[in-house]
Amino acid sequence: MDSSENGPFIDHAEGQLFLTEAFKIIVEEVLCKGTDVKQKVCEWREPEELAQLLDLELKATGEPQDRLLQRVQDVAKYSIKTSHPRFLNQQFAGVDYHALAGRFLTEALNTNLYTYEVAPVFVLLEMEVLKSLRQLVGWTQGDGIFCPGGSASNMYAMNLARYRLFPEVKSQGLFGLPRLTVFTSSQSHYSVKKGAAFLGIGIDNVIVVKVDDGGCMIPEDLDEKIKLSKSQGAVPFLVSCTSGTTVQGAFDPLDRIADVCEKHKIWMHVDAAWGGSVLFSEQHRHLMKGVDRANSVSWNPHKMLLAGLQCSAFLLQDTTNLLKRCHSANATYLFQQDKFYDVNLDCGDKSVQCSRKVDCLKLWLMWKAIGSSGMAQRVDKAFFNARYLEEQMKKREGFHFVCKPEFVNICFWFIPPSMRGKEQNAGYQDRLGRVAPAIKERMMKQGTMMVGYQPLADKVNFFRLVVLSPQVSTKDMDFFLDEIERLGNDL
Repeated sequence: MDSSENGPFIDHAEGQLFLTEAFKIIVEEVLCKGTDVKQKVCEWREPEELAQLLDLELKATGEPQDRLLQRVQDVAKYSIKTSHPRFLNQQFAGVDYHALAGRFLTEALNTNLYTYEVAPVFVLLEMEVLKSLRQLVGWTQGDGIFCPGGSASNMYAMNLARYRLFPEVKSQGLFGLPRLTVFTSSQSHYSVKKGAAFLGIGIDNVIVVKVDDGGCMIPEDLDEKIKLSKSQGAVPFLVSCTSGTTVQGAFDPLDRIADVCEKHKIWMHVDAAWGGSVLFSEQHRHLMKGVDRANSVSWNPHKMLLAGLQCSAFLLQDTTNLLKRCHSANATYLFQQDKFYDVNLDCGDKSVQCSRKVDCLKLWLMWKAIGSSGMAQRVDKAFFNARYLEEQMKKREGFHFVCKPEFVNICFWFIPPSMRGKEQNAGYQDRLGRVAPAIKERMMKQGTMMVGYQPLADKVNFFRLVVLSPQVSTKDMDFFLDEIERLGNDL
């Protein structure tokens, strides 16, 4: 490869040669080494050292191709290997090669999903994928759009629920509106509060509903809090419930919440960003019984289904074009009404964005490859691995569950030998709260695996392990338990 400096203009032959060589590095470092249990999950470096290794400074002159390929190698080497079987840290993991091919193709085609004229394939493809997702929810018709993440989807629900009650807010703004209140559980995603702040509703108007010991919203408390809000002169307009809470993996009782929402005539939104994929599984879809009674649903196939970041669907039961009416700005340079094709195919005005990335192809290609039955098998395997780990934990001393797992989130404390039987001692909780961070530091620096931790309400730091990748085996689960003991036994 020519090692001379790159010029400012594109040479296709040279560029394609560079891409071919870069792709070889990606396959080797990310997809071969990055999925090999004999390799590290991460090559930890402190920020100052990492910045020096990567030589981050941008300069006036370009670099030769061989230097750029080394940069590709370095980025891959020092990045976290999220496809590694022992990456159990987040609600995304693993790799699906058909979805990855869709991601590569999406990037190469580099189009904007707002009109049929610039994205004909993807307009039709998105419509089909959204229809199939809605059918799993239990709706025969409706609307929807792919959003840049579940937080944006949840904000869309809030915006639409408000617009449905007060359509004048689009033109007149917040002036003259009554105090509006949103209801969500104490374990819902933080995007509900962010959405309230962003949309001018205010965090103080997000009413927190109590949860039971498993982290599920209590419908009776919801009903009481809605009544109280009304008595104080506010207008309750949205209940945001959760299917698969971030930490405990709890599923709110949707049927009973729907009863409350129907009684008070309030928009019911289900944040199923994490748990929505159980709808593929005959064995586990009961966890979302009643979801068909919701007005809207957020669902992130980039989580349990391995579609790849980002892939987030916002689904609506509405058939009145509410999404477009709420968000449209009728830009005449894009959405001319005298086009030679059906202008209803131009979907861009449903979105608050102008530029919108194609997020449907990766899911569509993966779905084509393995079918709905393959999706169900992935969900079922994640549950199998989680239950296996749960049973193995019960056999070992020192592992204490925070709550009984309902989903594939396993929340637990590890009690080192030096602390066992001393629960009543002064300072025990403070010491216990320091165990998880200490073990996490050791595992990161040694690169053996990754798992997250957090406090919750009055509970001190505990581990939250997320089992979702079909590439994870029972051997990996056994390794995890052994490794926690190895890293924490001397604490």
